[in-house]
Amino acid sequence: MPLDYHRNNGKIKVEGTVPLETEEDLSKAYTPGVAEVVTKIQEDPDNVYGYTAKGDMVGVVTDGTSVLGMGDVGPEASIPVMEGKCLLIEKLGGVSAFPLVLDETDADAIVDTVARLHSMFGFIMLEDIASPKCFHIEEALKNRLKIPVFHDDQHGAAIAVLAALRNAFPLVDKDIETARIVIIGAGAAGIGTAKLLQAAGADNIVMVDQQGIIHAGMDELNDTQRKIAEQTNPDQVEGTLQEALEDADVMIGLSAPDIVSKEMVRSMNDDAIVFPLANPEPEIMPEDAKDAGAYIVGTGRSDFQNQINNSIAFPGIVRGCLKCYAAEVNTEMMLAAADAIADLVDEPAPDNIIPSSLDPEVVDIVAQTVTETGQDTGACRIM
Repeated sequence: MPLDYHRNNGKIKVEGTVPLETEEDLSKAYTPGVAEVVTKIQEDPDNVYGYTAKGDMVGVVTDGTSVLGMGDVGPEASIPVMEGKCLLIEKLGGVSAFPLVLDETDADAIVDTVARLHSMFGFIMLEDIASPKCFHIEEALKNRLKIPVFHDDQHGAAIAVLAALRNAFPLVDKDIETARIVIIGAGAAGIGTAKLLQAAGADNIVMVDQQGIIHAGMDELNDTQRKIAEQTNPDQVEGTLQEALEDADVMIGLSAPDIVSKEMVRSMNDDAIVFPLANPEPEIMPEDAKDAGAYIVGTGRSDFQNQINNSIAFPGIVRGCLKCYAAEVNTEMMLAAADAIADLVDEPAPDNIIPSSLDPEVVDIVAQTVTETGQDTGACRIM
């Protein structure tokens, strides 16, 4: 049972990495031996990566305002989720991680708090922070910090979607440049996915939110949504979700359960690609999407074929960045990560377009690719 699984003080703890059994151990771990390390770091601050846990430590930051499918649960109730993310980073990526669960919801205060705490961490991962303030927090921290700031809800989801599409398009004789792509949900994941797909060459993206098709003339848009409205929907069409899906080649659901009907899928073009990724209940169940004519279907769940989940991306991203002491995760690194994930599928098929998050090759290959691309693009301190 889940409650029994978590009852023994949660899922993570901090442990030492060196012996502490003798007087000599004590003198090395603390005083007087540690003074030599302090001096070394004073001489060159970048030495902090090799001589402390900073080079192996991720801070997972949340305010508990947008947790999974449960919404604003508050800081304490978000801890089990943040522990789970830290456990995935450690078990899959081989990197230490610790939750920074903030009892604060003001965006600027969160930025200031993380900026004051960041010296201990080599990587900051933002998690489950409500939109639109999550965009402001990410951008402000990127401008202030010299370590990667990665909003997993945006970028992890986007990388996984792009990797799946890389293998799906050839199976239906379509391509990203000409396909009509509908993204349901104009929050963090939806906007992050739209931006990365555009960087990969997508020219015809239509986004849909609760009020219908997103277009530049809408009144009830936040600043981030207004920018993406101007950058997508090339014909600036208006209408409902049903109208958006008519003659679409791809549907990417990053929104809410049970909002896509069989009739909507039937209205899409032949050999449609349908990714209902809402968790735990997708926008349409896979069997219903296939019954309605979808040729390739992927969800965010592990109990269906083609799991498209950010867990396939972030462990390797983190490891690759820390390996080269990266200062950022740039778009080129994310695009390269998506390609590396897609290339791990030897023989793509409708029921096999993306590898498993538990495949140990995924983390290794993604990490290597991210490091190399970071070095090529000047994002890393170690070349």
